[in-house]
Amino acid sequence: MAIHKQIRANPRDALKHGLRAALLPGQDEPGPQSRQPKSNPDNLRHVPLRYTHTIGAMNTLSVGIVGLCHLHPRSYMPILQAVEGMKVVAAADANIPVMEAFARDFSIHGYSNWREMIEQERLDLALLFLPHAECPEAAIACAERGIHLLIEKPMAASSEGLRRVIAAVEKAGVALSSSYVWRYHPVARQMKKFVQDGALGRIVGCEGRCAAGRLHRYIDGNARWMLTRASSGGGPMYNLGVHWIDLYRWLLDDEVIEVLGKNVKINQEYDIEDNSFALLTFSRGTVLALDISYTVPDSYPYGRDLFLALRGTAGALSWSPSFEGVKETLFVCSDAGEFASAPRRHINFELQSHPGYTGILGVHFLKDLAHSIRTRTAPAITGEDGLRALEVVEAIYQSAETGRAVRL
Repeated sequence: MAIHKQIRANPRDALKHGLRAALLPGQDEPGPQSRQPKSNPDNLRHVPLRYTHTIGAMNTLSVGIVGLCHLHPRSYMPILQAVEGMKVVAAADANIPVMEAFARDFSIHGYSNWREMIEQERLDLALLFLPHAECPEAAIACAERGIHLLIEKPMAASSEGLRRVIAAVEKAGVALSSSYVWRYHPVARQMKKFVQDGALGRIVGCEGRCAAGRLHRYIDGNARWMLTRASSGGGPMYNLGVHWIDLYRWLLDDEVIEVLGKNVKINQEYDIEDNSFALLTFSRGTVLALDISYTVPDSYPYGRDLFLALRGTAGALSWSPSFEGVKETLFVCSDAGEFASAPRRHINFELQSHPGYTGILGVHFLKDLAHSIRTRTAPAITGEDGLRALEVVEAIYQSAETGRAVRL
């Protein structure tokens, strides 16, 4: 222990000791389109959890990052720093140059082994950005030490792995969440309100398109593992499609019961597909068409093609989100009585600008997560939400492989 303290005081002495471990540098009321939900769209403030690892209301949450070879850890830092009472104290990755640079740039402790980090640091919350297949092992180890968890989607490479995490979390009495932050977007919340208020009537069909970047961005971002199925689980539906699957579960307050999938592989270098398409049928008959892709022209604005739409018996709406953008426009048309004088509307939103991953949405999400940990209430987005999305993805892949629809 004395040596560890000395290394903290003079990080360069770590090499002298032969150690690799340290471098210092509100719920909505249900509307006509809802049923008894399996997840709560907003903040589950009222559901007590039996957390065994409790934190005082005024105590700072000590945060450790597990895994840095991912596109998001650096962009998370501005939103983590914006949350009062939450402080990143350490990060771990086996890639020494990446770990050293991160620890130096953010003046935190750096570890080459995440197990050493969770043993040496007194962490309240761990953020996991490991290869998806490695997340369950690390998550279970953290839970057993009483550390709350935020796992980057899809949370695991398989639903079996995520079920093991959920079981460990329930046994340990710690919180588990994932950053499906599109639920926090004010446009998405307005869309949900229109659905609940009946402005669209019965929802018949939906569309979701998410095409983001090319494969080389993962190589450039030290995340080549994302292009290997054994590490990531699969291609864009695992990494991107889960966002829209979760968002539509929340918008419709409904669950997917059948999928039909088709994967298209263009690249010849990696064993994942570049494009994934699916038709998802929900329990009340709504059909969602998904187009999820890594195939985006370099000339496409901001390298992302995003689109969301819902169509019902009395109205329709559509939105082309600008990722981490500030100005947004939602189009809605409706035959409902309150729309009689202006049946077609373009509703403009101007979000508060904030640096970091997903901007102000990420800040609100992390604030809610911190509050749920302090008050021992369920996070707004739970491990079960992550599991539902991952089960749908697995069904899409099964359908793509068999050429047949798959029931959930």
